[in-house]
Amino acid sequence: MNARIEFQTLVGADGQPAFVVVPYAEFVRMTGFSPGTIPHAVVSAQVDGASAIKAWREHLRLTQAEVAARMGITQAAFAQMEVARRPRKATLQKVAEALGLQVEQLA
Repeated sequence: MNARIEFQTLVGADGQPAFVVVPYAEFVRMTGFSPGTIPHAVVSAQVDGASAIKAWREHLRLTQAEVAARMGITQAAFAQMEVARRPRKATLQKVAEALGLQVEQLA
């Protein structure tokens, strides 16, 4: 027997349904989402030569300036981190936190 799931519908300014809030467990069941995974688009960008940091940043549709602001550094400093061949573990931890990722997703 399937239990009924209660979704919350949010309406827009026009009074029409705009969003649905889904319980997290139901979201995971419906999408197969698993925290800590790496999307195909990120892997593909890395195969094409992008660093893991750049691939994730672009996947999340963030600019270098936005990530730098989250980290409290300049855009130029972040740009150097993004192209580093072998970023330090501390760098990966800071970037992962700014992007809302686990360090293992950047390693």
